[in-house]
Order: sequence, then structure tokens, then C-alpha cells
Amino acid sequence: MYERPKRKRIPYGMMNFIDVRESNCYYVDKTVFIPIIEDANKYFFYIRPRRFGKSLTISMLRHYYDVRDKSNFKKWYSGLYIGQHPTAERNSYLVIYLNFAVVNAELSSYRQSLDAHCGTEFDLFCEKYADRLPADIQEKMHEKNGAVEQLDFLYKRCAECGQQIYLFIDEYDHFTNKILSEPACLNDYKSETHGTGYLRSFFDTVKSGTESSIKRCFVTGVSPVTMDDLTSGFNIGTNYSLSVEFNELTGFTKEDVRQMLDYYATTCEFHHTTDELIELMKPWYDNYCFAEDSYGRTTMYNSNMVLYFVDNYIRNGGKPPKNMVEENIRVDYNKLRMLIRKDKEFAHDASIIQQLVEQGFVTGELKTGFPAEKITHPDNFISLLFYFGMLTIDGSYKGKTKLIIPNQVVREQLYNYLLDTYRENDLQFESYDMSELSSRLAYDGDWQAYFGYIADCLHRYSSQRDKQKGEAYVHGFTLAMASQNRFYRPVSEQDTQAGYADIFLLPLTEIYKDMGHSYIIELKYAKGKDPDSQVELLRQEAITQANRYATSETVQRNIGNTTLHRIVVVYRSMEMVVCEEITD
Repeated sequence: MYERPKRKRIPYGMMNFIDVRESNCYYVDKTVFIPIIEDANKYFFYIRPRRFGKSLTISMLRHYYDVRDKSNFKKWYSGLYIGQHPTAERNSYLVIYLNFAVVNAELSSYRQSLDAHCGTEFDLFCEKYADRLPADIQEKMHEKNGAVEQLDFLYKRCAECGQQIYLFIDEYDHFTNKILSEPACLNDYKSETHGTGYLRSFFDTVKSGTESSIKRCFVTGVSPVTMDDLTSGFNIGTNYSLSVEFNELTGFTKEDVRQMLDYYATTCEFHHTTDELIELMKPWYDNYCFAEDSYGRTTMYNSNMVLYFVDNYIRNGGKPPKNMVEENIRVDYNKLRMLIRKDKEFAHDASIIQQLVEQGFVTGELKTGFPAEKITHPDNFISLLFYFGMLTIDGSYKGKTKLIIPNQVVREQLYNYLLDTYRENDLQFESYDMSELSSRLAYDGDWQAYFGYIADCLHRYSSQRDKQKGEAYVHGFTLAMASQNRFYRPVSEQDTQAGYADIFLLPLTEIYKDMGHSYIIELKYAKGKDPDSQVELLRQEAITQANRYATSETVQRNIGNTTLHRIVVVYRSMEMVVCEEITD
């Protein structure tokens, strides 16, 4: 007979704080931030990447402040920081919660959908607080036309009867991505966010309400674009997205992850130590830094990905999941396909994504907001990548903020984007062929066919792209292709700046325990007119470097029981003229 496990449920995919608490779920306590939020400005903007815990945090906050939930405070918040340190404002507001994620993002039906969603929530508001509001408030509200008029009516009536409103808006910028992905919609988008547009009018009304009964706002999203276009409509909000005091408001710290693993290690079948599991997860899920002053102190893990891993590890009887990237994350990133189109609007040699892959970092000035029509300004585009979680702060470089790809999950998505741009420019390669070659590389040690296929793709594509020739381009192309190999985590010297080989195909032996081969690839580049003697010099240099890297502690620690192959590759222009294994 099945016995229910005597442990806390893992809240993977859960966004309702009450469900998390009443279902005996493991909860990483974020209530310590409540007093800090109260001390911040009352109209709070907060931007974070998708699936980073924003909705659960909003849920925790709105139940904490809802006057209707006062009797449940002990049940829901005991054992948490705020349960022992409640603030004077707890359970003192009438709460309006709007989730723009459910609003149809098509501009043609946006107003109708916004009206419908707000109408439903405003009805619930009237019913929930009926004993504190005028008896006829719901009936009178129905006489108003749409969300703007209804909100205007509600906040004024609440003021008349001495009630205070806390307004929460989740995913306020939901429709922005839809607009940015369709160039023809930009003019319609402007009409909705500028002048007398409906969305602009809605936020104008919110602003007016803050002079009356709307005493606090908490607004979240993934992009600063809409906010900037609405600035004069709601210019009292403060954007805390880059603030050091809220760097850890969502996501998990390393200590959060450690405590979670330590807890489940006592209640479940574990075949690894906590340190071993953290070392396995860190390259994939860690390394987000959202405040420049936090750099070097604290990095954040993607909370959804950590929960995905722990949930699968436990259900697999102490084995890591074969897919370190959950499918929902892939779907979310696919919603950001507009990044390719926007990146292609740069001069091709100045492609931000390609520069990032080839150089390992980009520099710029992070913007707290910018209008949609100026998204292709380099600093704005880099900022957009940052807010979407595709870049993270890595200190400074020549007076500008230095940004890198945070981890392998994001690197895989960006490399996919890059390969998509290659496909759109007549590069043809078969995913099935690459999959077969990847398997033979990992299990049979057949490296010739694998790197030969990459070289063939590079030559066929680049022969039509004269401007793209160069060492960084060859390196970036090779990395992008290698990133599709599910058996390895490609580690590049550009990514680490720490003396790695050009590319170290780190074998994922914890997942594929029977794989037999790992690889160091030392890649050199000669110009098209360089003589054979120059090619030979580069070959000898590559041999020396590959031998040195092969004995490094990092490589030796990660190859496990696999056979390490030292591969030397030399390109002359776009032709691979050397591809050989170093043999002792």
C-alpha cells in the first residue's frame, strides 16, 4: 500500500501563498522583506525575469495586508519572520488584485479583455468587503463604462467611507512582448500607452487614486518598456528592480538552496551530499545579480528551476533529472523570440547577441525604462536582455557595467537564438544528424564526424557572409553548435576568463553515467592569406595549450571516468585545415 511521504510538499509551479501554507509545502521565507517594502516608497515597481517567484511573493503580500485575512494571520504566517515581527500595517487594507497575464494581448481586443478582467475583480472586491462599503456600491459601479470609469468610481467611494486600498498588479507589461514581436503593431501600441490611450488612461486613474484611497501599489513585470511609455501616466512609482536592498526579494540564495537540500536529505532518498548537489545545480541555475552593489557578495538561483530539480531528484529516487532545463522554461524563453528580430535590426557586425557569444560579455548602462520605439539603442537592448534574465551583472569594464550570460540554462537559449539567425540566413543543418553525432561523440569517441559536421556548416553558411569572418566568429559558431549537445556542458574561456581551454566539453556524468568520452578543443584561427608555416605555428601553440589545460585541476575533477581527448582545430578563414587529436 502506498504511504504518503512524511515531508513537506515541494511547491513546484505553485503561485498561491495560501495553498503553499495550507498544503504543508516547503516555503523559503521572504516575509523578512515586508518591513523593508513598507519603508520604501508607497508605489513600488519591481521587475524580474519570468518564473522567478514574483507571483508567489505578491500572493504572500496581499494576504498579509488584506483586512479580511486578519483571523488567519497566525495560521498562515506562524513560523515565518513576519509572524514573530508583524508590522503596524498588517491586515489593514482593502486589497484589489489585478493579474494582467490573463488579459488578451491582442491590441484589437485589449480594451475589451482588460475591462472584463477588471470588472470581474472589481465585482469580487465589492462582494468581499460589502460590510465596509456602501450598500449600493456594486450596483452603481455596474453603471460605469469599463475598467477606467469603474476604478475611478471605486476609489472615490472608498475614500468617502474612510477605507484604504492596497492595489497589486501582476505582469502589468504582459502585452508588451506581443507588441514588440510584431512591428506592425507599434503604432497601435503607442496609441494605447501615449496621449489618450486606454491603458494610459487606466494608469492615470491609478495615479489619481493615490491622492485619495489608493494608499499603496505593488506592480510587477518582466520589462521596463511599458512603464516608460506610461511614465507621465503614473510618474509617482519608484522602480526598485536595481536596488541592492531588494536583490534577494525573489529567487533563492545559496543558503536557501542549502537549507532546502539539508531538509529533504533527512526525509528522502539522497545519493549525493548537499555540496555535490549544489555543485551540480550552480552552473545551470545560479549567478543572477540584479544590483551592481550586490556584485561579489550574493548571487541568486532561479527558484523555479531549483524546485524543478529537487522535485525530480526526489521522485527519481536520488537521481538528477536527465533534462536540467524544464520544458516550461523553454516555452517561456520561446515567448521572447522577438529578441532575434530586434537584434537583427543592428548592423550585422554589431549584433549584440553574437557579440555576447563571441566575446563572452557585453558592456552598457542599465536603464530603468525606455520607450518601445527606442528598443534598438544598444544600452536599451542590453537592458532588455538583462531584465529578461538573459544577462547578469559581472562588475564593471572600462567605466561601464559588464554583463555576462548567467548560466547554462540561459546560454542554451541564447545559442538557440543565434542558431535560429543562422537558419534564417540559409544555414541548413538537421537536428537529427546533430543528435546522432552527439551520441557518437559521447559514447563512441567519434570526434572527427562531429567537428567535421560543424566545420561543414560553418563553411557553407559563412561563404555567403564575408563580413563575419574572424576568430571570435568561428569560436562563437562552434560554441553555439556544441551547446545543442545534451551530453555536455560547454565551458568556454570567454565565459570564465579563468584560463580554460577554448572549449571544454564538460561531461554530464551525473546524468549519463555510462558515457565514455570528454573533450578539450583548442581552436586557432589563421587569416585566409596566411601561409602553411603560420598554420603550423598555430597548431603547435594549440598542442601546448591543450596539454596544459588537460592537467588542470578543474578538468581532472570534472572528467570522472571518461577518456579525455585533446583536440586541436585550426581554421584558415572559414576552412578547417587541421582537426586532430593529440596522442602521447
